[in-house]
Amino acid sequence: MKRAVIALALFIALNSQAISADTEHWNTLSQNQREALAPMSMQWDDLPKAQRHHLLNVAKHFPNLSQTEKQRFLSRLEAWSKLTPEQRQAARDKYRAFSTIPEEKREQVRQMIKREQEEKQR
Repeated sequence: MKRAVIALALFIALNSQAISADTEHWNTLSQNQREALAPMSMQWDDLPKAQRHHLLNVAKHFPNLSQTEKQRFLSRLEAWSKLTPEQRQAARDKYRAFSTIPEEKREQVRQMIKREQEEKQR
């Protein structure tokens, strides 16, 4: 009986933690989390749970960034927030492909991409 009570208490505790982590609404986030994730505020409650969880993990590091790093982070997150789901998936795919390139060739690829982007802007 005692084991059953302990098991039940453990089960309830674990499930309540999982539920609270999965149902983090924008207005329940801490001030630091809202500051770090501000570009996502309008769509936060509609994001998939996995994406919210990932962003919350990223936001943990935000207070430790320099002001320049914070601006860069927010700028990139704002650009990300404006992408369509298809564009986001394409960006993820490109990132995965880039990750497979050997380290010694990555700089070459970066320069090639930079040149292509500059040509597109002309």
